[in-house]
Amino acid sequence: MRPDRGLALLELYDDALPHVYGYLRARCGSQPLAEDLTAETFLAAVAAVRRTPPPQLSTAWLVGTARHKLVDHWRRAAREERGLRLTHERGADYDDPWEAELDLLRAHEVLRALTAHHRAALTLRYLDDLPVPDVAAVLGRSLHATEALLVRARAAFRRAYEGAEDPQ
Repeated sequence: MRPDRGLALLELYDDALPHVYGYLRARCGSQPLAEDLTAETFLAAVAAVRRTPPPQLSTAWLVGTARHKLVDHWRRAAREERGLRLTHERGADYDDPWEAELDLLRAHEVLRALTAHHRAALTLRYLDDLPVPDVAAVLGRSLHATEALLVRARAAFRRAYEGAEDPQ
């Protein structure tokens, strides 16, 4: 009789959770982000135990996976910021450089506040400059569903951005 890999992962979860979360919390500076990345780490562990042959899971393996999840997060954030900066540089002419910087910060905050589907669609389409069929493939949606998603995402961004404007 072979051991139940799911049960072994559940036992490891109880022991490893404080280590994984502590590792991430100390490095990312945000409790919600650390919680999200911890969840992603354990989801990766669940996927790993389903592989044949499964890896030898341990706290060290989980912390290593958490490190990769954190690096992936930093890469996504850098890509978004780089894309926003490029989009901003191609955009409107500003008389005051501070106005341009504030506009960029506002756009970045609005994008971060959107739902995950809207943020992903807008990032892939406008920051990564992917054509709509490629965005659909990445998101696992049909072309028409992706086009509709982009329409809704642009409208949500516009509403949130205009709502974030200073009333002065």
